[in-house]
Amino acid sequence: MLDFMGRHKIFTGIVILPLTILLVLVLFVTGYVWVKSYGPHRDYEIDITLPATASGFTNGDLEVGMAIRDVTPNPDDYDTWVDVNENGHFDEGIDAYTDRTGSGTFDLVWLAGFHINRPMKEINDPLWSRAVAFRNNDVTIAMVSIDSVGITHDRIITMRKMIEAENPDIDHVVIHSTHTHNAPDTMGIWSYWFLWGSRFDEGYIRMIEEQTRDAVLEAVENLRPADTIIANAYVPEENFSRDSRQPNVYDHQMPLAWFRDKQTGESIGTIASWGMHPEAIGARNILSSDFCHYFREAMENGLEGPGAFEGFGGHSIFFSGPLGGLMTQLGMDITDRHGVTVTRDSVEKAQAQGENLAILAAEALRGPDAKVMEDTRVAVAAKTFYAAVGWPFKAALYLGVVHPGVYGGKAKSEVNALRIGEIGIVTIPGEIFPEIVDGGVESPEGADFPGEPVEVPPLRMAMSGEIVMVPNLTNDQIGYIVPKTQWDVKPPFTYGRNSKPYGEEYTGNPEIAPIVHGASMEMIRRINDLFGERTPTTR
Repeated sequence: MLDFMGRHKIFTGIVILPLTILLVLVLFVTGYVWVKSYGPHRDYEIDITLPATASGFTNGDLEVGMAIRDVTPNPDDYDTWVDVNENGHFDEGIDAYTDRTGSGTFDLVWLAGFHINRPMKEINDPLWSRAVAFRNNDVTIAMVSIDSVGITHDRIITMRKMIEAENPDIDHVVIHSTHTHNAPDTMGIWSYWFLWGSRFDEGYIRMIEEQTRDAVLEAVENLRPADTIIANAYVPEENFSRDSRQPNVYDHQMPLAWFRDKQTGESIGTIASWGMHPEAIGARNILSSDFCHYFREAMENGLEGPGAFEGFGGHSIFFSGPLGGLMTQLGMDITDRHGVTVTRDSVEKAQAQGENLAILAAEALRGPDAKVMEDTRVAVAAKTFYAAVGWPFKAALYLGVVHPGVYGGKAKSEVNALRIGEIGIVTIPGEIFPEIVDGGVESPEGADFPGEPVEVPPLRMAMSGEIVMVPNLTNDQIGYIVPKTQWDVKPPFTYGRNSKPYGEEYTGNPEIAPIVHGASMEMIRRINDLFGERTPTTR
């Protein structure tokens, strides 16, 4: 018979040891998730209105400065590859690569948008970080547009802190992504594999951060008194946009501003905003800012031939407007200014759209309805908000893979409202459906949350200013912002669909739209109060 000690050892081996190992594993996993979900900039929170009151809030000179920095990845820093089976993916063991970096493995530029594992083959045009700075009433604001698919809030905060360390007199910095689908992955979703085997390029992120810092600092250094011409171009549905999800609501407005040196008349540059996914090139292995490149080139340098116009000089900055829903060129023909119809998603389609859009912009800025801005006051309201996200991004949030930082089960983000003279601006931290901005939210049969529309009034109706911009993917990228009464993940599906529509899976929370709309309305009220404008509360 076994003695007591022998029985104790057997019990320990059979029960205690496995339980100890399990406990250690549980503690390790819990600790790992806690560390990953803690996130950077834990204590960063913003709630500002500048100026604080309307007292002494007078016109004076509006100062404007611009600067740009190249954020194109240097091909010499990466390997080259051959797509042996010509499927657009890098298939390890099939496709060949040249180990130019000497790392012993493949170091490629992974493009964002469409699908994972899509490495770059060629560069069509450079990517940019483009900054514009404004100053009046002792308030200094900078806005940046970066050619990227999206940059999460934690990295926005990093860039703000880098800028503040160099120039603490800059009151607020707004950082936007154009959402081009042919730039390097800046979120960690498309880099070879998601979660497993990720080759996310932190070095490229650091380059963007440094170049953006330098662009903002130079734009502020370039501040000078300016005259501003503003206009609003109408963008038709035909030949410009396809709404791939009902209800069909389009962003028809393209607000524009042209800044010129008050003393010399020299052009400082232009800004524009319109809602469209920059994805006309399609899922090719081509690095590009898509139609944004051709629009900016035409605005700066002009066009010859059909639709010819003289360029506006300076720098052109484009902010992608409400593009949720989904505003796209995919699946539609675009006829270019030469009368050639482009059906295939391609560089040619991107060029056609960009140049067509620039022609509309030039006609508006030089047309009879363009006006010189009289009100030159500058103001900003900005506030941090917290919102839950759903699956699958909840898992990524807790693992610190995408949008790191969990706050009571919620993610941290931000909304802003600005007035640059007679230009009203509200920034959206994701891809908002145009109906929330321009009106037309529906409560279709089969939706998961029937009832009266929640996101009212439309944001543009509530905003003040002669022209109003609603840049998306600004200060964050939290995915699609779907009207709650149009949320549709359970059968029966809306509008006679046989399956759930595209969009909801990228936030997973039907309350996101009401939260973003409510936070935006609060910022709009603060700005309207400063300018003595009434804020509507209903449709």
